[in-house]
Amino acid sequence: MNLAILPTGDGSHTLYDAVLNETYHSRHGARHESEHVYLRHGLQYVLSGRRAVRVLEVGFGTGLNIWLTACEAIAHPSVFFHVETIEPAPLSWELVCQLNLFDPPEQGLAAQQLHAAPWNEAVRLLPNFRLWKHCAPVMDVPFPAAFFDVVYFDAFAPDKQPAMWTPAVLARMFAITAPGGVLVTYCAKGQVKRDLRACGFVVEALPGPPGKREMVRAVKVA
Repeated sequence: MNLAILPTGDGSHTLYDAVLNETYHSRHGARHESEHVYLRHGLQYVLSGRRAVRVLEVGFGTGLNIWLTACEAIAHPSVFFHVETIEPAPLSWELVCQLNLFDPPEQGLAAQQLHAAPWNEAVRLLPNFRLWKHCAPVMDVPFPAAFFDVVYFDAFAPDKQPAMWTPAVLARMFAITAPGGVLVTYCAKGQVKRDLRACGFVVEALPGPPGKREMVRAVKVA
């Protein structure tokens, strides 16, 4: 097996891919990174005052970001969450369940339900939470234009997975982001920020999670 389980700085686990020589989350804290980048500076940034929110994640991976999003849906029962995620190489639940990422488990939606949900169709997992998992490359899914309020861009790093960070992919992200929506990513490389600006985003460099000086929030100005 090319994947190994590693502890991270906040006590949660991540996976290490020996082929890419890369981890799925920050070694400084897997859970903290997801909460800081995708929830605090992404979802929570756009959530205030909404009755519905549409989320796209690029890179389902362990399912941590989507599980945390489902926890937000439980905490905001008056908001409807439409969530889509892309993963061309899904992990098995048998592997993921060995990770201590999904605590406390009594949040109302078990992580196993996310992994067991069928691919390539929309399913209602909570009264206010609909999930649509796409098992396909990012450029192959026909998303509508100007649709998503927040994009979690969680691909492997540009030097490990350069095809995910091309100007064409980032331009697609701009096209499917709604006016006033945001793209958030842990990656703050200069070239990525320049390419996001070239697409039309207004790019903000924000303080990163532990172990990273910066992260990026890219806003599609209305």
